[in-house]
Amino acid sequence: MERRDFIQKTVISGAGLIGASQLSPASALNTFSPTKVAPLLGKRFVTLCIMIRTTPWEVSRDVKLIDEDESPYHTLKVVRDLREAFAANNPDGRLTWGFTLNALEDKRPNYRDIRNYIVECQQIFGDEVSYFPGYFPALYLPRERVNKEMSEAIQLISELVGGGYRPQSIIGGFLSADNMRHLSEKENIHVAHGVIWSQHAVDGGGADGSPSYPFYPSKEHLCKPAQNKTDFIDCVNLDGWSVDFQCARVSGGKGGTTVFNSASSRRGVGPIETYCDWGMEIGHLSVMHTQSIHFDRGFELNGFGWIPNIWEAALVKRPERKDWGETFILEAMAKWVGATKKRWPDVQFVTFGEYGQMWRKHYPDNDQWNYRFEEKGLGIGNSWGDEDIKWYMNKHFRLATVRNWQQDTPELVYDFTRYDLPAKEPADPSPEKPNKDWSLMNRINQKGLRPQDKPILFKDLKSDDRDLISKYYPGLF
Repeated sequence: MERRDFIQKTVISGAGLIGASQLSPASALNTFSPTKVAPLLGKRFVTLCIMIRTTPWEVSRDVKLIDEDESPYHTLKVVRDLREAFAANNPDGRLTWGFTLNALEDKRPNYRDIRNYIVECQQIFGDEVSYFPGYFPALYLPRERVNKEMSEAIQLISELVGGGYRPQSIIGGFLSADNMRHLSEKENIHVAHGVIWSQHAVDGGGADGSPSYPFYPSKEHLCKPAQNKTDFIDCVNLDGWSVDFQCARVSGGKGGTTVFNSASSRRGVGPIETYCDWGMEIGHLSVMHTQSIHFDRGFELNGFGWIPNIWEAALVKRPERKDWGETFILEAMAKWVGATKKRWPDVQFVTFGEYGQMWRKHYPDNDQWNYRFEEKGLGIGNSWGDEDIKWYMNKHFRLATVRNWQQDTPELVYDFTRYDLPAKEPADPSPEKPNKDWSLMNRINQKGLRPQDKPILFKDLKSDDRDLISKYYPGLF
């Protein structure tokens, strides 16, 4: 029997979970093989993860920051509708499904049906099935326990999917350097969503200070790129959401309400801070503006563009915003994916593991990548329309500047984080005594929380800092 015929028979027989309208033979035959890694340069990528959980913020089986049963929001219909909204204008797209441990083990019929459906998505569309320990494991659990539970989850996923399947990546939220080293050396997994770029004092904590695009972490700190072979961890560290660089300058704990600052500091492509917060039309402007930073000017500067994003399946049915309507989130998913494909027809929706392996093949270490980004603000909220910002990121430092283009002011340095200096992560936390801030801050940090974080002119930097910058960007002086 031909593989295509087998796939079509599988879809309409047995569990019968995937509707025939969702089947795309082209995508069914276009699954990712780690032995055939596609080239990175000259392409635009989106990596999307849909998260399946049983309660909000499940750090572990028994560590739940909010003990609320979300099973009513997790149904086969919800998950299937999300996948179909994703595929409506994107039949060849692949995504990553992230399960918490509880969602992997829950014996209730709805979770069993969801797991069966997603196994079929993996077999037919090439989706990735991965572990998602609720965003914050490194902030609340000892390193050894996180490692142990990652290994348990990987084994559960292998048994669930069968055929020797193993995820290519782990969707970890915040993972310590030791956690990523465990994945690389013990599990032979070399890609992880291990940092949420620029997040500080939002939800369960944060870790500002890393590059925003992929890098190999140092053994010293999850936000620090490895400087040499002795501190190198062979696990590509990925962000989970692209955010507006203007909005990223805000700390979630700085003034105003927590809700306001959570949204204003994380606004970009995430649905909660855009579609859910601002509504369909204005929220969509924020999403497309953020993507344009990477797919237009960023593509020119870096030779490729990448947008990571995570959607929580529970958003479809959560009751907080009655004005959304029952299909609001599904419509937002279809609008985002369709508009992205229309504006950038070459964009590829791939799994986190697939993208990380492409990057890993192109960059065997941290010596060659040199990221640059430029943004003129959207002019809505705290994406200030009268400001230009520029980012420079390499393994030695990250540097950001801002200027008011309307008033033609000189450029001011508002972030300069050196990676050639020693760094140290917090000690092992516990659920009773969490360590909520894992940030790497030294010279100047974009959040502006310390006296030394006031933006300054290039000439006012220390001489050794100017010397380091001029080695890589002499034109700045």
